[in-house]
Amino acid sequence: MAGEEQESKNKGFRLLGILDVQKTPCAREAILHGAGGSLAAGLLHFLTTSRVKRSFDIGFAGFMLTTLGSWFYCRMNNAKIRVQQRIIQDGIKNKVVYEGSGLDPTNKPGAETTSGPS
Repeated sequence: MAGEEQESKNKGFRLLGILDVQKTPCAREAILHGAGGSLAAGLLHFLTTSRVKRSFDIGFAGFMLTTLGSWFYCRMNNAKIRVQQRIIQDGIKNKVVYEGSGLDPTNKPGAETTSGPS
């Protein structure tokens, strides 16, 4: 019985049986934005035209466009942050490696030093 509970907790929520929403970055937010976009687009179209089938189609298109737009924006933002983190980590690593050596850029003549009073 305890094994079944752990198995159900580890399984997570799968969308259409292929996308694990809990483990995929940006998936949850993209689906929530898509639901809001579909509701807004379908309801707005229905209120203006009173055509049910066409409003459903517009709502579905709104869901797809909003979900994909939110997904790509989030993924691009995450990629940009990862690149920035990698650059910062390399800079910190180089600072540790070159600190106190002759190759340290802060020890060159003309470079400003921030340590000690003048």
